Amino acid sequence: MNSLVDKTLRRALPGRCVFCLAPAYAERPWCRACFEGLPWNLPACPLCGEPQPGAWRGRTCGACLRRPPTFVRTRAPLRYMDEVAWLVRRFKFQASPRAGTVLLALLDAALSEEARAWPQALVPVPLHARRARGRGFDQAEWLSTRLARRLEVPLLRGRRLRDTPSQRGLDRGERRANLRGGFRVVGPLPARVALLDDVMTTGATLEALARACLAAGAEEVEAWAVARTPLGEI
Repeated sequence: MNSLVDKTLRRALPGRCVFCLAPAYAERPWCRACFEGLPWNLPACPLCGEPQPGAWRGRTCGACLRRPPTFVRTRAPLRYMDEVAWLVRRFKFQASPRAGTVLLALLDAALSEEARAWPQALVPVPLHARRARGRGFDQAEWLSTRLARRLEVPLLRGRRLRDTPSQRGLDRGERRANLRGGFRVVGPLPARVALLDDVMTTGATLEALARACLAAGAEEVEAWAVARTPLGEI
C-alpha cells in the first residue's frame, strides 16, 4: 500500500516539494523555503556530530575531549527531528522509496566537494542477518549502494556478529559495551573509509564498526549519517 502511494505521488505531483507541495527548486524534491527551514545540524562537534549551542560553534565537545572517538570526523548534516524524523520513519519502517530518495538527496546536497573526494570506499552499518530477514529492508545498505555509485567509490560490507539487544534506553557507556566486538570487516581496506547509517544516536554503533575497519587495514575512518539525534532526545 505504501509503495502504491509513493508511485502515485511521483506520477501525480511531478516537480513538487515533498514537504509542502509548492513548486520544487532546481529539480530537487523540495522548495527553497522548506530546504532552508529544515533542522540543520549546525553548529555541531566536528568529531562526533553532537549538536551544540551556538556559542560553541564548531568546537570539539567535552565528551570527545575526554574520550576521542575512533573515527576522525562525523558528517551528519541534519538533526533527527520534525520533518527529517518523519522522513526517516517512513523510510526505515515502511520502506518508502520516495522518503529514501529525499534523504539521499539531502545528504548528497550537504556534502562538500572536499567531503565527496575524501573516501576511497563506503561501508554501510550492517543489520544482523536475522533482523534483516525479519524487516525485509536494510536502510543503510539502500543508501550506501546509491551514494557509492554517485561518488564512484566501491561499496564494501561488514558483518554484524551478534544480534545485539535494542540500544533504546541505554546511556553512552552501555551502548558501547553492548556493541563491543560486534562487527567484522574483511580486509584489506583502503586507507580512507566512510561509514554510513541513516541516523546517528550516540555514535556507539559507528564507533564499533570503525574499530573493525581499522583492524581490517583502514588508516582513517569517517562517520556519515543523514541525521544526528540531539542528546536530550536519546
